Amino acid sequence: MTSLIEIEPEPAAAAVIFGDRIEPARAFADALGRFGEERGLIGPLEPARLWSRHILNSAVVAPLFTGRVGDVGSGAGLPGLVLAIARPDVEWVLIEPMERRVAWLNEQVSELGLDNVVVLRARAEEWKAGPSLDAVTARAVSALRTLVPVTAPLVRDGGELILLKGASVEAEIDTAAKQLKRHRVTDARVEVVGAHLLDEPTRVFRGTVRAAH
Repeated sequence: MTSLIEIEPEPAAAAVIFGDRIEPARAFADALGRFGEERGLIGPLEPARLWSRHILNSAVVAPLFTGRVGDVGSGAGLPGLVLAIARPDVEWVLIEPMERRVAWLNEQVSELGLDNVVVLRARAEEWKAGPSLDAVTARAVSALRTLVPVTAPLVRDGGELILLKGASVEAEIDTAAKQLKRHRVTDARVEVVGAHLLDEPTRVFRGTVRAAH
């Protein structure tokens, strides 16, 4: 007998954060909650905390972005697909090396009617377009000392790294000091986003990338 998947009820904050984009957000949450585990995208405990831990944690940072943004290691679409839903005025490039995850991302882009998304099957190190993005984001990919060297080269002069991090982000900044300097990431700081909306607000690492002169 197959047990029914318990998907977390939509929190009140969802409609506030997504506004008139709440319907595609609901469709994505439903699809990820129902099919995410069997497709190897999320663990068995995640549907029960899908909105609060994952979707709203990602969506609350949407106002920070403009222009053309890359999401490195998109996986299930966190944060890239969620941000693309919340910000249809921003162009998103979802960079993901695993074929089954790329298939999922492309399916969701099609089903949700997102015309502001390109899915690229690649590792960040295989990016061919040079430092051309206005910003790069990532969530739960790796520590800053390994993430900065693969994300900063994608960002134009004056663009930003806007990386969703956990509670240890301050320590990660200290550990990544050499990498930040080598890749000319300046004004490195932590911002806490969504404290007035979420029980657990989102911590974001932000830094400006400067071209070599």
